[in-house]
Amino acid sequence: MNKIRNNILMCPPDYFSVDYIINPWMAGQEGAPDREKAHHQWGMLRDEIAKYADISIVDPQPDLPDMVFTANAGVVLGNKAIASHFMPHERRPEEAHFKSWFSQNDFELLDLDEKIGFEGAGDCLFDRGGPWLWTGHGFRTEIEVHSEIGSYFNVEVVPLHLVDSRFYHIDTCFCPLEGGFVMYHPPAFDFDSRIAIESRIPPHKRIIVDTEDAGNFACNAVNIDNKIIVNSASSHLKKDLSECGFEVTEVDLSEFLKAGGSAKCLTLKLVDGVFEIME
Repeated sequence: MNKIRNNILMCPPDYFSVDYIINPWMAGQEGAPDREKAHHQWGMLRDEIAKYADISIVDPQPDLPDMVFTANAGVVLGNKAIASHFMPHERRPEEAHFKSWFSQNDFELLDLDEKIGFEGAGDCLFDRGGPWLWTGHGFRTEIEVHSEIGSYFNVEVVPLHLVDSRFYHIDTCFCPLEGGFVMYHPPAFDFDSRIAIESRIPPHKRIIVDTEDAGNFACNAVNIDNKIIVNSASSHLKKDLSECGFEVTEVDLSEFLKAGGSAKCLTLKLVDGVFEIME
C-alpha cells in the first residue's frame, strides 16, 4: 500500500491587497501589502510545498484580493467538494470562480443552501488520527451547516465554537497533524470545545500554542507527512514539535498576515495522502 501524492490548490497573489476590513488583523492595513514582496513570499511557500505535494492553480481574478486564500474555496474529500458561501459580502464574488474550478476538475459539488454561511477548509479540518471532521462555528461558518457536511461526507462532525474574533476560522488556531497530533491555542475556543478536543486527543498528542505563537499564525500551518510549513514558530514550539517527530520549516508570509492569513489559508488540500490510499 502506497500513499497517493498530496495535491494542493493555490492561487497566485496577482490581485492581493487589503481593500476592506473583515477580520481584526486587517484593521489599519488597508493598501499595506507590498505586492512584489507578496509574490516572492507566495512563491517561496509554493516551492517549499512542491517538494512534498503536487500544486494545482486556480486563476486569480481582478477585484478579488482574498481569492489567494484558497483554503476558503471549500472543503474536499475524495471526489466530493462543498464550495463556500462567504459570510462577508466582499468575498461572495469568489464563489462562482471556485465552483467553476471544482466543476471543471470533476468534483461532485453539494448544492448547499446559500443562506447558510460556510467558509470551507478554514473551518473544516479532518483529524489525522480519527474518523471525524473538526468543524468551526461562531464567526464565519454557521452551525446549521454541520449536519449537511456530516451527511454529505458520511463523517462525524465535531463542532468547535470560536470565541475570539482574532481567530475567526479554526485553521487560525487549530491544526490537526499526522499521527493524530494536534497543535492548538486553547483560549480561542469555548469550554465545551476544549473538552471535545481533550476527550478525543490524548495529552501526549496535544501541542499547546501560546499567545505569541498564535499571534504569528503558528497554527495556520501546512502539514504533509512529518513536515510542517509555517510562517513562524518560537524555539520552544519547534522543540515541542520536534519531540513529536515533526520537522518545521519557516517561510516568511508577513504580507499575508496583514490580511489575517498565513500558510494554511493559502492552500487547499485536494488529495490528502492520509485519506486517499491506493495499492
